[in-house]
Amino acid sequence: MASRDTRQEFEDIVERLTADYPSLARTGMPPWPRPVLITVLITGAVVWGFLSVAMVAWGLWGVALTCATVLATAAALTVRTHRWRAGR
Repeated sequence: MASRDTRQEFEDIVERLTADYPSLARTGMPPWPRPVLITVLITGAVVWGFLSVAMVAWGLWGVALTCATVLATAAALTVRTHRWRAGR
């Protein structure tokens, strides 16, 4: 019971502070759910490991593949962020 009171009190304090200081309000994208985040991190680690091996094994082709993958990922994240901000 005490934890609920503490949580509510905390929420009230945060609400008053963000009303007084709007720059403190969270304006970023909402966080991903934990299972999605874990899946993305594991997939990213496996892909990065493959690309690291590809750069050594395939030489210039592996470097080109890695650069293309990094650029495509950056572009996808940029588009996602832009669409999210446009939807606000």
